[in-house]
Amino acid sequence: MAEIRAEIAANVWQVRAEVGMAVAEGDEICILESMKMEIPVVTEVPGIVRELFVEPDQVIQEGDLIAIIDES
Repeated sequence: MAEIRAEIAANVWQVRAEVGMAVAEGDEICILESMKMEIPVVTEVPGIVRELFVEPDQVIQEGDLIAIIDES
């Protein structure tokens, strides 16, 4: 299991992934917005999205858990 965590404090602008969705390395999980900049959050491992912990318009802090990817 791989954890995707926020690298900065930001607002969740869009969530691109869904639970159960297959993702490849480099796929966007969500897009964050901070100071009028869009910041894509991508997965570094291929797998299946097992859990999502964010939704649009949510405010997240650095280090918050965004998603869990099952690599098996």
